[in-house]
Amino acid sequence: MLSTTAALVLKLAAGLLADRLFGEPRRFHPLIGFGRWAQAIEALVRRFGAGRAAGALAWLLAVAPWLGLALALRAAHPLAHWPIDIALLWFALGGRSLVDHAEAIAAPLAAGDLATARERAGRIVSRDTSALDAAGVARAGTESVLENGNDAVFGALFWFLLGGGAGALLFRLANTLDAMWGYRTPRYLAFGWAAARLDDLLNLVPARLTALTYALLGRRRLAFACWRRQAGAWDSPNAGPVMAAGAGALGVSLGGAARYHGREELRPHLGSGPPPDACSIRAAIALVRNGVLLWLGLASAVALALPLLTGAGGA
Repeated sequence: MLSTTAALVLKLAAGLLADRLFGEPRRFHPLIGFGRWAQAIEALVRRFGAGRAAGALAWLLAVAPWLGLALALRAAHPLAHWPIDIALLWFALGGRSLVDHAEAIAAPLAAGDLATARERAGRIVSRDTSALDAAGVARAGTESVLENGNDAVFGALFWFLLGGGAGALLFRLANTLDAMWGYRTPRYLAFGWAAARLDDLLNLVPARLTALTYALLGRRRLAFACWRRQAGAWDSPNAGPVMAAGAGALGVSLGGAARYHGREELRPHLGSGPPPDACSIRAAIALVRNGVLLWLGLASAVALALPLLTGAGGA
């Protein structure tokens, strides 16, 4: 019989293959349904309060039923863990979607079609892209690939390896609630506090492993130097290491001014080198793809080595 670790790696490979072949569902996406569920929970809980405790309760009510359902389905049959874990990892991953959206920016940008590149960049970033020059569009696209490499790929892989399908599901739902509630606005500053902090906690280790992955696969010395010197200046404790190491690995300069909801924000400088271009977006895509292969290779090596080290057979 397969060891638990070997089975987990096979599920990991199957989930990655499913994401590569099929991507995210184009119709009836589960996250759309979850978003509506979370909105209903928020409306219900806000009848009784809108502070931190209310936000924490809403988070628990939004996430716990789906985790419970996943665990129940997994335990329904001795072999049910195979399809359930693979399906949940596929659901949690957004690797193909990330690549497709990024390439949709890089292609017109490389062809000199700035208007189309701006429009497509606006689909995946929250900043105003309508007046960006070519370097600004490339910066937005490159930053999105690097940051979402953690949120849509490596974070899900980490929690899958740690907790199986339920771990990947927890990570994806927490990330979604942070995107819905984790804003520093009057409406969500208190209510969204739990969602933001829990997402930070779940990303604490994955973000640094993502930064390490980028550094190892890119310009190592520059990536580590940028990570050490620049990460702390970024407003997110987890995005900082990811973005700084990624920019250094690519040898480009990121950060700087960006317009959000009509207001210009001056963000800290990240990386070192020339401004990014269409090639930088594609280099960031390659960094994520090669990182996935590295993680799969390391996980496979561990699965092969464990029985030899422990002298144990299958479980």
